[in-house]
Amino acid sequence: MDILHFLQYSFIQKAFFAGSFVAIICSTLGMFLVLRKMSLIGDGLSHVSFGAIALGLFLGIYPFYVAIPIVMLASVLILKISEKAKVYGDAAIGIVSAVGIAGGVILASMSRGFNTDLFGYLFGNILSISDTEVMLSAILSFTVLAVVYFFYWDLFSATFDEEYAKTTGIKTEFINMLCALLTAITVVLAVKMVGVMLVSALLIFPAVTALQLARGFRTAMIIGSFVALLSVLLGITVSFFFNIPTGAMIIMINTLFFILSFLYKKIA
Repeated sequence: MDILHFLQYSFIQKAFFAGSFVAIICSTLGMFLVLRKMSLIGDGLSHVSFGAIALGLFLGIYPFYVAIPIVMLASVLILKISEKAKVYGDAAIGIVSAVGIAGGVILASMSRGFNTDLFGYLFGNILSISDTEVMLSAILSFTVLAVVYFFYWDLFSATFDEEYAKTTGIKTEFINMLCALLTAITVVLAVKMVGVMLVSALLIFPAVTALQLARGFRTAMIIGSFVALLSVLLGITVSFFFNIPTGAMIIMINTLFFILSFLYKKIA
């Protein structure tokens, strides 16, 4: 099968379209999360999304409509637990993550009818993405990118020196909340692509790869977006031709890019 024939499939076109949007927002937010040492929040929120998607399937409601508000609420809860209960950030993530995954397991055990659908969200299946999910990915991705654009300097300042940002009048608590909410939306969108188990890798790998190569923050963001986009497109293509799980293939290509960038930095 030649590449032109491959691109004629509508499900491949939808996977490329939605995957490209999700890849770019994952790499963009991943850069802020990695530098703020908040990258594990993606892992915690992905576990919450598992519980939220299970709840949606259990109630017979489109999973994303349930997952997006619940995961956003969980992101706020993580910040509040860290601030009010004097619990370290990673512990707060662990608490919310455990509740989310436990809730999903309980719901799955109560109704065996949707276990197959839930399995698809657990490990990802972007090749089965629906028209609704494509549209949702595009709308929410544009929203996330627009917010990052308008609050870029506040996010940048809070990322590199939060105390200094406070002294300049930036409302760092609001920025932290904004970052958490944007991450929540991004995680829910990425679940369909790579699955609950691999979402955090999609947030982390493009960022750490770019940081090996770039000297400036903006350059790192551009490189990270390119790496994420290329990984998704290659991952979908390779997985189709060799019948390999798409989400896992995307992450393995991301891993390869990171190894190559690390070796380049050592040699250069």
